[in-house]
Formats: sequence, C-alpha cells, structure tokens
Amino acid sequence: MGKTIAEKILSSHSGVDARAGDIVLADVDFVMGQDGTSPLAIKAFREMGGKKVFDPEKVAMVIDHGAPSPNEGTANLHKLMRDFAAEQGSILYDVGEGVCHQLVPERGHVAPGDLVVGADSHTCTYGGLGAFSTGVGSTDLAAALITGKTWLKVPESMKIVCRGHLPSGTYSKDLALYLAGKISASGATYMSCEFTGEGVDALGVDARFTLCNMAVEMGAKAGIIAPSGEVLAWVRGRSKRKFHPVFADEDARYADVREFDVSHLAPQVARPHEVDNVCEAHELSGVEINEAFIGTCTNGRLEDLRVAAAILKGKRVNPSVRLIVAPASRRILVEALREGVLETLLNAGAAVLPPGCGPCVGTHAGVPADGEVVISTANRNFKGRMGNSSAQIYLASPATVAASALVGRITDPRRFLG
Repeated sequence: MGKTIAEKILSSHSGVDARAGDIVLADVDFVMGQDGTSPLAIKAFREMGGKKVFDPEKVAMVIDHGAPSPNEGTANLHKLMRDFAAEQGSILYDVGEGVCHQLVPERGHVAPGDLVVGADSHTCTYGGLGAFSTGVGSTDLAAALITGKTWLKVPESMKIVCRGHLPSGTYSKDLALYLAGKISASGATYMSCEFTGEGVDALGVDARFTLCNMAVEMGAKAGIIAPSGEVLAWVRGRSKRKFHPVFADEDARYADVREFDVSHLAPQVARPHEVDNVCEAHELSGVEINEAFIGTCTNGRLEDLRVAAAILKGKRVNPSVRLIVAPASRRILVEALREGVLETLLNAGAAVLPPGCGPCVGTHAGVPADGEVVISTANRNFKGRMGNSSAQIYLASPATVAASALVGRITDPRRFLG
C-alpha cells in the first residue's frame, strides 16, 4: 500500500518504513524558537547538559512576539536569546526582522520534503512548501537543539479536497476559516491534513502558507500541500541546497477524506471566542468594530497588504476605527514601501508597526479596551488572546478587515472590489 506525504517524509528522515501510528526518531532539517518559548528551551538545554547545538546553520532564534521589548523582563529574555545565539554561532533574527513563520521560509531555511520543528504551534505554516513542519514544546526543542533529532508518532492523514476555484473576493483565509468551521477545532486532532483539489492547486505561495498555518486550528499536527512548479521556483530562488519534493502515492491510505465545493464560497468570519464559530461575513453586517488589525504569521505578507491597499486606496478609515498594520517581515515592509502599498495604507489612516507579531498575542501593541470589538487577520480569537479578556475578536481575511475598517462595522469586501 502507498504512503501519504507525512509517512514518506517521516520514513526518509527516520530511516525506517514508517506508517501511521508508528513511533519514529527522525533527523530534523531545521529548528526554530521564538521569544515566547526559547528562554525555556535554553534553560532545558543547559539542564540536559547541552554544550553545543547540533548544527548552528540549522538553528534560529527569532525575537518577534514581544518586539520591540515592552518591559524590563522581556528585554532580559531577549538578551538571553542573543547571548545564546552568539555563544552557539547560530542564526539570530532580532527585533524588526519579522515573524518567525515568515522568516524561516523567506530566508531559505525550509524546502519541500523537509522535517522542521519549532517551539510555536503555527510552525505548521511551512507545509505550504510541501514540508512536514510542526510545533513542539520547549523541552522537545532543547533535545532537538542538542541531537538534531526529534521523536514523533507518525500521524494519520486527512485528505481535504477542495473542488472548484475560489471566486473573486474570496481568499485562502476565507477557505481556512470555512474548513475550520466544517471540520471543527478538534476534528483533525493529531492528523496531517493534506490539502488538495483545484481550489488549492491554484493558490500562490503566500496563500498556501495561510492555509497550512491554520491547520493547527483544526487540531492537526501538520498541514501539507504538495508543491507546485511555482512553489519549487520560489524555493530555488531562496535556497541553494538540494531538496526532494514529496508527493502522496495514488494508493495512499487516509484516515478520512473530506470533499468541499469552494466555487461559490463567500467571505467568512470567525466569531468570538472560537476559531470554528464561523459564518459568512454578510451575516454580521450589524456588528460595529473599534479596531482592525492586518498582520501576523497568517496574513501579514505582501499579497495581504496589496489586497488591503486596493480596497483602501483613495479612502479613509472610519473615524471610529483604529487600523493597525504589522508587516510579517522587513523585506515585506521594504517591498510594500517600494510599491506604494505602505503609502496607501498610511494615507488611509493606518498605524504601521515594526515587522513582528504585533497585537496578535496581546503582549504589548494594540491591546483593546474593555468591551471593544476587534476584527483581525490573525489565526486565533480565544478570550484574552489580544491582551484583554473582555474584548471581542473576530477573524477574517485582509480584504474583509480592510472593508470593515472603512465602514466601521463588519462588511463583505466584495462591494469594494469592483
């Protein structure tokens, strides 16, 4: 019997004929930690007797969650990471470089067929390139730093087939929210979600990252899309090493197969306080908002900023709304500046933050007031996620967020898209 993408990658990295349910000890291609998790991993590294990381060129410390530092305690944790990276000779992405899940693929650290672990649940983002990437705890990260290996139970795979093409005005974030609503927040627990079908095959690189980023919001261990020619060219433009794309066998065994017709999909919104509490945007047209946020590892990429700028061009954000924009990386910020995208957003009234996670985690920027309503391009809307447990967070695409910022209430963006 054939294998799924997850089974093939974990077989090649463990040297055994791995099948779903097996426990494997596998070699990793890259290891990443961010400032919310790396300090604990460094502590565990010391406690395990670690002296040197397995390969400095395959290890990155990223300062993105509380960046720039909002207080003394966070500043000291950042210093710990800087000192560790300097001691080990490993990669450090400091304040202003961007979000970990943008930087790792953007800087050529991940390629199709890779196995990547990161101490952040949205490490599954890199599945957009056809890699098996997954989040681990700080202790597992420490072990990987020392040994270059990690242990995993090979997950069952769910094949998610998206028939048809996304209609105009609907984006990969709408597809991700729609699937979360249909499959539920626990419907793919510890599974590898293989996204396929015409609706997925047509997605560009940025859109594939968005879809795989939110696989964990269905409980998945990983989200994977088989690489297209565009993806392979994108990776070759950023990485000079050899890589081996992996594709599922025709007779691969899946624990579940779900099929969806996405050809008539409307813009979607997740209501508080669950990612799978999803409905169509027009159903919430009476919900007034106070803050709109465009950014994060889900939707802070250039494609996302372009979409928002197209809607906001020549207009002003509603005076009752604060629009906050955080580009996902310095390179994206520079390109948005070069194209005039940033000027459009600023002229519309946006407040632009340094590249990083921004308001998503609620540590320092854009914290809403009591009872305020936020519409965000982030991946989570749990109570307290943005720093205030009495705020209401709605999730949507950059287009829906931009349109809602203009109107002052949740709005179907298609009216602004010609």
